[in-house]
Amino acid sequence: MLATARPDDFPALLHLLPPDTGPVVMALALEADIHHLISARAGTRLAQAAETWVPAQDSCRDLNRTTPRGRLFAFAAAAICLLLLLLAPQLLFAAALALALGSLVMSQLMKLVALAALPRQTAATAAILPPNPPLVSILVPLFHEQDIARTLVARLSRLTYPKALLDVVLVLVLEAEDRLTRETLARTELPPWMRTITVPPGRVTTKPRALNYAYRFTRGEIIGIYDAEDAPAPDQIDRVVAQFHESPADVGCLQGILDYYNPRANWLSRCFTIEYASWFRILLPGLSRLGLVVPLGGTTVFFRRAVLEKVCGWDAHNVTEDADLGVRLARHGFRTDLMPSVTREEANNRFWPWIKQRSRWLKGYGITWWVHTRQPRRLWRDLGPKRFAGLQILFLTTLVQFALAPVLWSFWLILMGLPHPLDAFLTRPVILGLTAIFLSAEAVSILIGLAALARSPHRFLMPWVPTLFAYFPLGTVAIYKALWETLRNPFYWDKTQHGRSAPDTPGEDHPPGG
Repeated sequence: MLATARPDDFPALLHLLPPDTGPVVMALALEADIHHLISARAGTRLAQAAETWVPAQDSCRDLNRTTPRGRLFAFAAAAICLLLLLLAPQLLFAAALALALGSLVMSQLMKLVALAALPRQTAATAAILPPNPPLVSILVPLFHEQDIARTLVARLSRLTYPKALLDVVLVLVLEAEDRLTRETLARTELPPWMRTITVPPGRVTTKPRALNYAYRFTRGEIIGIYDAEDAPAPDQIDRVVAQFHESPADVGCLQGILDYYNPRANWLSRCFTIEYASWFRILLPGLSRLGLVVPLGGTTVFFRRAVLEKVCGWDAHNVTEDADLGVRLARHGFRTDLMPSVTREEANNRFWPWIKQRSRWLKGYGITWWVHTRQPRRLWRDLGPKRFAGLQILFLTTLVQFALAPVLWSFWLILMGLPHPLDAFLTRPVILGLTAIFLSAEAVSILIGLAALARSPHRFLMPWVPTLFAYFPLGTVAIYKALWETLRNPFYWDKTQHGRSAPDTPGEDHPPGG
């Protein structure tokens, strides 16, 4: 007796059985019961496979396993820095300054090039579905969520894509130890097209591991990711399906625009909204148009199933799994396109939670750069010179700018009439040149912020763009926390709590279609 939830497909499955199976009788069962049985019998093996789906050479899971060669290199680098600090501190400071200035210039040039590459904005048109729309599976990772479940169901219920084609795909991914979320969901009435998948415990507790596990219980031709606090545009899935249908086969991923529904909550949320607008409305679309590597956002991202299989899903140990997956897509020859559809989410607007979230992102950025650059010749061969250079500029300038920002801050000493470590070399022409660089960089940041807001519904935030000079230094606090965690606990996932800040006005979490 062979149980199935899809009797129409039963005859096509018989040839998969071993030849000595004997006569088979079909029985009907609920898909949820079949999945429950699979989890009970094979959950541990599936969870272990989820941790190691990405090949070892493309994963960071060996990061905390030091080799004699690695220890020797780290010791030599530390010894050189210590000797320079003791014997030639000015030389060390000058080298750090040169690196900081170089990264600042390269970063701002990349932003300007991305801005210049953008097409003109056009009015959004209605999405036209293909004749036979595909099944779409969406994974929604939840962990320690108490207040978000009911709101999440209401927001996702607005999706206009035919529910019969969603194939019960809104998978709420839970860790087995997470009683809080399970009890919350038990009190929440889920629609028939939603179900839960419980992820067995493992060596790491990360979002990408949960996604790898839950993916095996989906069958959609398109796989999408939402976060717990997301409020997607109602027609977003329609647009995803239509754009994939019209795109060539090498477009393996579509990234939507992320925005915030609480930008007026406080100064931090205003700056965060400006930063997100710059990232998702200027930089990422520009990188895509230039044919460079696009580091994905962690949500509102959609994949062709065959492409996700080829790149082996997500690296279960990488705490910025989205950026890593964007690089691996490019290395396998796939493109990521941006789509003009908005998902609104909650801006993290409390100081220490913001630092924790940003430190996780920066830690993951550093780990992702290390994973893909540890074999530079292979990376060059996979990406080609242009995309190789673009990846190095994007990742390294982000990390170096935050890490070495205090070197640039030191020039405030001059304005305050205090001695500077490089006073002997700071002639008037040098000071004028440095001033020109700093002012130009600030002007570019303001230009990008204003241009991004002009492409968003948040033009009222334009007066706040100049205040970003006080916002970005928070990233320096975050990166030193990230560096410490990379040394002590590289796979630790610092959880961001959702549901702490309501929309500015009721209904503003509901973006318009398109």
